[in-house]
Amino acid sequence: MSDRTQPGRAAAHPGNLVFAVVFLAISGLLLSMLGEQTRAVRRVALTSQPWFWPAISLGAMTGFGALHLAFVLWERHRLLDLSAEAQEAGIWLRALEYSGWFLVYAWVVPLGGYLPTTILFALLLTWRAGYRERGLYLAAGGLSVAVVVIFKGFLGVRIPGGAVYEVLPPTLRNFMIVYF
Repeated sequence: MSDRTQPGRAAAHPGNLVFAVVFLAISGLLLSMLGEQTRAVRRVALTSQPWFWPAISLGAMTGFGALHLAFVLWERHRLLDLSAEAQEAGIWLRALEYSGWFLVYAWVVPLGGYLPTTILFALLLTWRAGYRERGLYLAAGGLSVAVVVIFKGFLGVRIPGGAVYEVLPPTLRNFMIVYF
């Protein structure tokens, strides 16, 4: 019976090693920056120091991260498949693409306006997701209009008007800035 199928033994899952290394690196980095981010206050109890509880939590994160990495390396050294680890890490990194889409969207809204930019990005993301049916594009556009109307019209969320609105006639420009 292999280690993968023994009762009571966890199977080696792709990504365990990558997660353990990244978690330990990030928690160690945060712990190393603690002295620059907090300070000690004179005549204050230890547990009331601004650095104390962050140090406890980051120390625990780093310690448990190191234990997890040691466990992964010790228990699963025979089961680790580095190509599967790399493939799993690639899947995780692909999710960052949508963070990039959001950053570009947030950068374009002040230039193109909330409504046109929201419609454009909804259509682009519909295309990016692989949908090609006309009805889905209409649904994405309609949902975009509904979101903008709800956020700006009903909820009164203040989002800066787009620079493109400056070329509109004054009355239309004011309407677009206030509602779209």
